Amino acid sequence: MQRVATTTLFCLLALICLAVALFSARFLLPEPIMAEGMAAHLSARPLIFLAHVAGGATTLALGAFQLVTWREPRRRWHRMAGRVYVGACLVGAVAGLGLALTSTAGPVASAGFSLLAVCWFATTTMGWRKAMAGAFAQHRRWMLRSLSLTFAAVTLRIMIPLAEIHQLDFAVAYPAIAVLCWVPNLILMELWLRVWAWEGGLPAPRRSAGNA
Repeated sequence: MQRVATTTLFCLLALICLAVALFSARFLLPEPIMAEGMAAHLSARPLIFLAHVAGGATTLALGAFQLVTWREPRRRWHRMAGRVYVGACLVGAVAGLGLALTSTAGPVASAGFSLLAVCWFATTTMGWRKAMAGAFAQHRRWMLRSLSLTFAAVTLRIMIPLAEIHQLDFAVAYPAIAVLCWVPNLILMELWLRVWAWEGGLPAPRRSAGNA
């Protein structure tokens, strides 16, 4: 029952990530649709903005599937897609930092998104380094942290409409969302890593206190 619930949750999250990736990719069209909310970024910082969109959409599309392809016979795909995921994360994070530092939404929003970009870059880099060193258990843990930050793109798009539905002042809500869209994700992932081990591509209870 637990395995079925976990698999169902994974499939739901993967579908959500794919949907957000496809929706975000509209900005890469020659004539983007429904782009009014990001018109300022497109006008003032088009290259940085499009780099962030391309990187973020790629990581969302690939990230979830990396969780179920790390064993044979799909390991070759895992390695190839993993290189693309890491490259896309680093591009998206650097471009995201550029957007955050030039944000007009205020210092709290700028700081929130800047820290997200730095943490996203750092966790992904650590995951890549652990893989290169052959420390695959630690590699998986760092990449799970990276994925939790990648998922901020989803939680951001959930929180903004919720703020509008509840008629919250956008000038007040948006800076809070800049922090809340990723900090809880990372905290929950860290708690999950402390309670569960990683086996067979799906979570299984930790068997001993000495497991990494």
